Amino acid sequence: MKMTETLIAGFGGQGVLFIGKLMAHTGLMLDKNVSWLPSYGPEMRGGTCNCSVIVGDGQIGSPIVSEPDVLIAMNLPSLEKYESTVKSGGFILYDSSLIGRAPNRSDVTVCAIPATQLSKDNDLGGLANMIILGALLKATGLYTLEELEAAITKVVPAKKAAMVAKNVEAVTLGYNYGC
Repeated sequence: MKMTETLIAGFGGQGVLFIGKLMAHTGLMLDKNVSWLPSYGPEMRGGTCNCSVIVGDGQIGSPIVSEPDVLIAMNLPSLEKYESTVKSGGFILYDSSLIGRAPNRSDVTVCAIPATQLSKDNDLGGLANMIILGALLKATGLYTLEELEAAITKVVPAKKAAMVAKNVEAVTLGYNYGC
């Protein structure tokens, strides 16, 4: 596996940090080198937040992702801020339910996922993040569905164990929706 640098960005409360943590934990379970660097403003819910995740076989020199291979944008301000930073040949996945315009890049693969609408339509409210994560797996091959599902069972806290099946359902939905 080559080194994959991912930047996930959106508003607090959209699950940005959770999917970053889940991606990092999956890498650890697969004995990969990982880095997870969350960043958020003083408002946990509603303020802007992002996280950087690096996964690979080699050493990670810095946890900072300034030119991501993959951008997940959960809202328009995030797409506008980070779109230009994605490496040529990379991926931009965005929630087209919340973002009314496509990225202005022709040198990257763009995946428009109506994640928020899909989560509502499938009684998966609040799991748009997991739907986009599923689409990321399909687009990049970073992990298999089975590898991510194993990590979900470990990362979801015991007090929210009932959410494991819903999270798996959301990831599968996003994977099958694809890009």
